[in-house]
Amino acid sequence: MSSPNLHRLKLIVNPIAGTRSKTGLADAIEKRLGEMGFEIDTELTTGRGDATLIAQRAVASGYDGVLACGGDGTVNETARAMCDTGVPMGIIPAGSGNGLARHITIPIDPMMSLEIIGERHVENCDYVTVNDQPFFCTFGMGFDAAVSDRFAASGQRGKATYVKSAFAEFIHYNTNLYRFNLDGEIFEREAFLVTCCNASQYGNNAYIAPHASITDGLLDIIIVKKASQFRTFLLGFDLMSGLISDNSLIETYRVRHAVIDRANPGPAHLDGEPFKIGTHLDLAIHPGALRLFTSPDKTPFKPILTPAEALIQDFSISFSHFFK
Repeated sequence: MSSPNLHRLKLIVNPIAGTRSKTGLADAIEKRLGEMGFEIDTELTTGRGDATLIAQRAVASGYDGVLACGGDGTVNETARAMCDTGVPMGIIPAGSGNGLARHITIPIDPMMSLEIIGERHVENCDYVTVNDQPFFCTFGMGFDAAVSDRFAASGQRGKATYVKSAFAEFIHYNTNLYRFNLDGEIFEREAFLVTCCNASQYGNNAYIAPHASITDGLLDIIIVKKASQFRTFLLGFDLMSGLISDNSLIETYRVRHAVIDRANPGPAHLDGEPFKIGTHLDLAIHPGALRLFTSPDKTPFKPILTPAEALIQDFSISFSHFFK
């Protein structure tokens, strides 16, 4: 829906998100949005949790909207304060993965993404809680969570570091046993990973749930079953091509409520960030409770074609930055 009366916006910038320098970025964003008729008030984060506190103050002070400029962690922190408030949130992607931004087809170049804000098109989107902790893109246990742990411990960012972490973890990773209660359907699986998805991808165009939607009121549960290392390794190609739903190792369920118990404790991630949680997990969808600036011109996901278009866009943006 169009929201023409949006005027006064709080801009939250994480200056250390991603791998590119943020020098001058806040000023450039303020200038461009000012040209679009917005009044912008900017604050920089200095540590974990700052984005949540800044967004809470902005909502309480009557701002018309809040913009999060950073990576998936910054988006998660900001969105926590925006849930159930009715105040819209915009995403200016400046991180490594940018999962939620990519899902709602926001250009991953920060300045290009401002055109979405300028459209003033806002949608009522879903969010999910696991043991009352909110997430907006994905929550995972198993291999993907172990990779997130290793990636965070490396102290480096970027796609190359993530791929290196994934290969290092893959060599010795062990599966876990899970018990599921999905809208009343109860069963057990030994799984390589379990990912609970509000949106379609982890980030970096890795489509774990290609047909997930943040406006359908449903949570996609993706189970990757135990298999040989070779078959599991080949799954990575389907992850990047958008064909993972057709892989025989994958089980997909769409539910409103899920209770999952895992036999052994282990790592977990919340929107790509390492997350401490126990063995009993209660997940619930909150339909339409987060208002987001989105593109009014979204096209349906198409395997191979959509990932290829995203890859070309990424290359084009990286190429343009290289020559700046």
